[in-house]
Amino acid sequence: MELRGKTAVVTGGSDGIGHHICLKLAEAGCTLAVLGRDRARLDAVVVEVVALGAKDSHGYACDMRDAEQIAATVSAIAADIGPVDIVINNAGIWHKTGPLDTIQSQMIEDTVATNLTGAIHLTRAFLPGLRSRPEAVILNVVSKSGVLAEAGQSVYAATKHGMRGFTDVLKIDEADNGVRVAGLYQSGTNTGMFAKAGEAVPNHIFTEPDDLADVVVFMLSRPAKLWMHDVRVEL
Repeated sequence: MELRGKTAVVTGGSDGIGHHICLKLAEAGCTLAVLGRDRARLDAVVVEVVALGAKDSHGYACDMRDAEQIAATVSAIAADIGPVDIVINNAGIWHKTGPLDTIQSQMIEDTVATNLTGAIHLTRAFLPGLRSRPEAVILNVVSKSGVLAEAGQSVYAATKHGMRGFTDVLKIDEADNGVRVAGLYQSGTNTGMFAKAGEAVPNHIFTEPDDLADVVVFMLSRPAKLWMHDVRVEL
């Protein structure tokens, strides 16, 4: 796909991996719809991508736990920017590792809604428009936890295995509709996700988000006859 001139939606775009994906896509010539919960951080990212040439980009404060907010955001993007070519489901949160009965009920709800059902609602809303585009992509930034089982990650892994299944079925369902679907299964990344959950981890040994964003751009920019359905990034 030639990325210049395309419009991309990036969830969780105000921080971490999503932030770096937005910067790389702006450099590649995309217009960005940046979704996140923190208005100040969103505004800062929009300033950055506009400075890189993505002058028609916008930021949207949207809580992926709220289906009504998602629907309103999709409508706002259509009004502000127009048709969308690329949807990148990247937003995600982490719960502190431990046995299932140590994970608070609200954290379970928040993790499932943010990591899984929010992405499903957003993708569902954009699908009809994506099918009408000459080139369209849904790329789900999933995590290796969608492939592997690791101790203490019961709820997080459930959401990521769910995203893997969601991705695999979308590939089949949209195969004849012109919408290409891919999953990125990355190992630990040097972001603030773990710290936000109160988890002390050796972030410095993990993949840098800027490098992971390069992988995303590489996946999206492959020619029509070469599509990377699944990519795993290991340390």
